[in-house]
Amino acid sequence: MIKIDSLALGPLATNAYLLSNPDTGKGIIIDPGMNAQSLIKRIAHLEIEAILLTHAHFDHIGGVEEIRKLKKCPVYLHDLEADWLTNPKKNGSSHYPELGSPIVTEPAEYALDEGQVLHFLGASFKVFHTPGHSPGSVSFLYENHLFGGDVLFKLSVGRTDLSGGDEGTLLDSIHGKLFELDDNVIVYPGHGPRTTIGYEREHNPYV
Repeated sequence: MIKIDSLALGPLATNAYLLSNPDTGKGIIIDPGMNAQSLIKRIAHLEIEAILLTHAHFDHIGGVEEIRKLKKCPVYLHDLEADWLTNPKKNGSSHYPELGSPIVTEPAEYALDEGQVLHFLGASFKVFHTPGHSPGSVSFLYENHLFGGDVLFKLSVGRTDLSGGDEGTLLDSIHGKLFELDDNVIVYPGHGPRTTIGYEREHNPYV
């Protein structure tokens, strides 16, 4: 049985997700954001199998390098943002000095792609390429749990005014991929509370 914990990290309250199997002492992390000390404490006694990134904006990657070195685990990221981890202009951290220092990490060890299936914690995670908020945005589906980054929020959608963002592409990702999923799929977004596909399909004013 996989346990799902959410921690809001950093100045933008970015949701980091820790998925763990208490029986095996193993876990994975989705989007370890800035000021990740609380997350690092939480994983002290876990073997972390991987860090999965929905995309490489600075507020989602602040804890990557410290956790990767501490836990000796690989990082997964879509190739369209392969150079964002090493480039603070592309990941946006150099544009907001009031929020912290520029973020530079080593490149990801593995690339993500549409339709890929990852196997961690004895479970399968299907990868959907869901661009629009950023070119390499992806969503991860485990059973009826969708970790969507900044694509779809409760009664909102991801912003598209940042570099590489595009409103039409975002809406295509939501309608063409996420809204093809069952109503009962729980959406774990990059910011704010969780929701469901069915609720957003019926009530979200932006889609």
